[in-house]
Amino acid sequence: MKTDKEFKCVDFKHETQMQIYGEIKNLTPEEEIKYFRRRVESGVFGKWWEKLHGGAAAASGYNKMTE
Repeated sequence: MKTDKEFKCVDFKHETQMQIYGEIKNLTPEEEIKYFRRRVESGVFGKWWEKLHGGAAAASGYNKMTE
């Protein structure tokens, strides 16, 4: 099925990046980390993230990579 609307990947990526920037521009580095972790956990990769990091460990902010 062909549509008349052209999808422009680069434009979509730029718009998405600008939206995220608007949401994080006033956050501290620690708040940015929490923001992205929440986004991953609530997104399509949430189950993978929980399996990789363990549900309680991820929720508490435990980061195996920084130890």
